[in-house]
Amino acid sequence: MGDSNLEIKDREGLYRLIISQLFYDGYQAIAVNLSNGVKAHPACPPSDKLLHVVRMGLHVMEDQSGLQNIKGDTVAPGTGIDLEFETDAPTISPDVSLYETCYVTAHKGPCRTGAFHQSGKLVATGSDDASIKILDVDRMLAKSALSPEVLAQETTQQIMENHPVIRTLYDHTDEVTSLAFHPTYSVLISGSRDYSVKFFEYSKSSVKKACKSIQEAAEVRTLSVHASGDFLLVGTQHPTLRLYDINTFQCFVASDPSQQHTGVITAVNWSPNANLYVSASKDGDLKVWDGVSNKCINTFRKAHEGHEVCSAVFSRNSKYILTSGKDSLVKLWELSTARCLIAYTGAGTTGKQEHRSQAVFNHTEDYVLFPDEKTTSLCCWDSRNADRQRLLSLGHNNVVRSISHSPTGPSFISCSDDFRARFWYRKAALD
Repeated sequence: MGDSNLEIKDREGLYRLIISQLFYDGYQAIAVNLSNGVKAHPACPPSDKLLHVVRMGLHVMEDQSGLQNIKGDTVAPGTGIDLEFETDAPTISPDVSLYETCYVTAHKGPCRTGAFHQSGKLVATGSDDASIKILDVDRMLAKSALSPEVLAQETTQQIMENHPVIRTLYDHTDEVTSLAFHPTYSVLISGSRDYSVKFFEYSKSSVKKACKSIQEAAEVRTLSVHASGDFLLVGTQHPTLRLYDINTFQCFVASDPSQQHTGVITAVNWSPNANLYVSASKDGDLKVWDGVSNKCINTFRKAHEGHEVCSAVFSRNSKYILTSGKDSLVKLWELSTARCLIAYTGAGTTGKQEHRSQAVFNHTEDYVLFPDEKTTSLCCWDSRNADRQRLLSLGHNNVVRSISHSPTGPSFISCSDDFRARFWYRKAALD
């Protein structure tokens, strides 16, 4: 209680310093509005103290800049979005509107899900036709760099050796809804409407069928693998979230049934530090769980004003959660204060969103990406200040159902009901 009171006093002092600095710098109208808003009493005199405090703080930060190894579960500033350290960080990643389609692969049915390997070197796509494709990123880039004349002269042997699709997997009997690469082994994990989770050892060139499988009690909607590779979260049409030990296939659920969702689970994801995981549901709630005790530690009720929450992913430092909902809004939630920090608006202005889709960060977390359903274009915002960037036309002839950005470079995969998955990449100026 004492720490809470102290924080309130510190914030009141901060607001008074801001008001005094505004008066000092000649922004009387803004200072008066802020003073009325925070009910500053007694009145704040003009003062330059805040500028001096900031200068002193910046000098201390510069002196400590050599100490980059921050211990524990935190991530050093500059490795992703971190609003505690900097809100005006320079954008180091390329403009998303400049990405180009480098490769297109087609399924025999609507393409519903895509996922990158942690290395960024492989990407997998899953379809309503129950098939899965694994593609080599370097081969896709090499293919896109060749002229049509060179491609036309390739022999059958060369086409086979250089083909970007390195595996096509057939072992599901219904739509593939989710995909995840194992972090340490050459294993792809898939979930499907056929009530199963399957494990494919894709290192074997002849592989077509799964080496292991889990039979679920409901259609599998979403899954996420623990950073160690030992545990798997599975969300299904049933409201109860499952946690599996991958080595034994033993299933765990939260001990308190009241902590579970009341609707279909639409998204699950582990935090990068593996201490937490998040779940989203058709019931409109967002839940944060302790990764060790398997207990719900926070629930954001009606996170999208009661609309279905479609996606939820952690930032790289595990401090924030990025969500999207059927209200076509994208939101950034801060875990330490349990509140929505930023709302990214502007998508969905041409019509109501009918299908689930995902909001994702780009590889540097400088941008937030979200496909607009009606226009089949990609909305993009500055992740720190929510400034709208230029739109990117995704070139699909139907709804974009999934988008996944590479964790390591300027590329992403878009999956659409037009049966196609498009691989996008920002080519360097010298390419």
